[in-house]
Amino acid sequence: MFYYVLKYVLLGPLLRLLFRPRVEGIEHVPAEGAAIVAGNHLSFVDPLLMPTVLKRRVTFLAKAEYFTAPGPKGRLTALVLRRAGQISVDRSGRATGERAIGEGLRKVLAKGEVLAIYPEGTRSPDGRLYKGKVGAAVMALAARVPVVPCAMVGSFEIWPPGRLLPRLRQVTIRFGEPLEFTRFAGMGDQEAVLRAVTDEIMYAILRLSGQEYVDRYAADVKASQAKVSRG
Repeated sequence: MFYYVLKYVLLGPLLRLLFRPRVEGIEHVPAEGAAIVAGNHLSFVDPLLMPTVLKRRVTFLAKAEYFTAPGPKGRLTALVLRRAGQISVDRSGRATGERAIGEGLRKVLAKGEVLAIYPEGTRSPDGRLYKGKVGAAVMALAARVPVVPCAMVGSFEIWPPGRLLPRLRQVTIRFGEPLEFTRFAGMGDQEAVLRAVTDEIMYAILRLSGQEYVDRYAADVKASQAKVSRG
């Protein structure tokens, strides 16, 4: 219930008023049945704005830091995410990541609902599209569900990392044709297959977003930048 109050009464109307989202390809999101929406991640506003344009409930795999941040703002964010049924992802290791994938499969996809994930694993530090991690591929093959690529266009410019408040500009949200991976049935334990599926998903996002692609993980780039700034 809280999810729908947040979406249709509290947060959703305000976000649509502020950013006037232009939506393209919404017909590609299945009206029913389980599906994964895989998108680029440019701004803090992305996971707040994208679900407001869809009629279906969307559950995100959200990084654990959102659930554990200190201070009043952190506690409020954690409360909203928990009440809205979002799933915490601990990115500290492979085992914790696998548990989050298991929760996504069991709590969302197995129930015929929509799961959203950012294959890059974190926000882009500079507006470019970075190499995807294989979590979306693992779930798509295990649950045998389609992956709908999604691109946020303009959200980096309105609220890039480090900016305190967003600029009030229009954002475009593009959904592409669903990607089916039934040809890889029974091959979800093969690293080469997971990499191929992930790269296909990222290429579809790239075509929608028009971003420059970087064949590195965004988290590694951020770590390198932090090391330089400390040095």
